[in-house]
Amino acid sequence: MIADRKATILAGILYFLGIIAGALSVVPVIGTPDYLVQISVNPGQVTSGAFFQFLMTATYVGMAITLYPVLKRYNESLALGYVGFRLVAAAFIVIGIILLVLLLTLSQEFVKASAPVSSHFQTIGELMRTGRDLVNHVGMILVLGIGGVMFYFLLYQTELVPRRLSGWGLVGTVVTIVASCLLMFRVVDLMTSVYMALPLALQEMVFAIWLITKGFNPFAIASLSAKQPELEA
Repeated sequence: MIADRKATILAGILYFLGIIAGALSVVPVIGTPDYLVQISVNPGQVTSGAFFQFLMTATYVGMAITLYPVLKRYNESLALGYVGFRLVAAAFIVIGIILLVLLLTLSQEFVKASAPVSSHFQTIGELMRTGRDLVNHVGMILVLGIGGVMFYFLLYQTELVPRRLSGWGLVGTVVTIVASCLLMFRVVDLMTSVYMALPLALQEMVFAIWLITKGFNPFAIASLSAKQPELEA
């Protein structure tokens, strides 16, 4: 019980760090019309965004690994799937970081060459921006969402947290997956997909606070402990 409580506190802290890192990883300069110039003028914004994206990656993976020993006692397949999809999502984030750094290099070369807007730099830049959006807001979100469905479904089944909280997470995750699919097929724009993900972002903040202050339901854990001797027999 003490080990489980420590795990939920650590997971909640990592969850909060991930939310903060995600908010700080935004690089507004990439969205400006003259981004190839502005990125070179504001390299600190790009390197800061890359750092916080890397920190977010570590927290995403760390939280899943921290909770895995507890979750696997209830459903090892779902727990393993949750960790696996988080690792794949982390790989997508790393690809996004690489594209971000490449955009900085391209911007510096663009300014150095004094290239016109219609040059091949602009074409390459647009491809990189679009690729980064697809990696961060489609690929990563879809993979993260599938893992999230497994996670919240497991929590809903076991009642390790109140069902209203796990159910909120389940619905919010599904909405986020739908938003990413709509973005991929150009049905909605990037900002609309971000707005659609806000209910899940709010749930994650509440969920992180719950893990830190309350942890998992001790009655659900005690119930499993009571059943384990019967299952082993």
